[in-house]
Amino acid sequence: MPENEKVMIVEGKSDKQKVKHVIEEPVDIICTNGTISQAKLDEFAETLFDKDVYILVDADESGEKLRRQLMRELPQASHLYIDRVYKEVASAPSQHVAEVLFRSNIRVHTKYLL
Repeated sequence: MPENEKVMIVEGKSDKQKVKHVIEEPVDIICTNGTISQAKLDEFAETLFDKDVYILVDADESGEKLRRQLMRELPQASHLYIDRVYKEVASAPSQHVAEVLFRSNIRVHTKYLL
């Protein structure tokens, strides 16, 4: 059960590590491990309805499929996009990830915004 006001949904553990590395505020980060069952989606929809939900998935086919699935269940969520050049959140430079998060009003370590 997420405790913080902000919740971010990412695909994998390496994505979670990348995000944790650049943010400077309490954000619950949920890993889907690339796929998500309907039961889990229903559970998310119930527990996240009053949270600020952000979806940050890879810029590839599986990421887009997951994003579409999450859009249906969590229509209030904000969708964050990394540049397609990097394909994966985990392989994007920390500075780029920080800029994407910062533009969505998520506090990040300022050293990544220089």
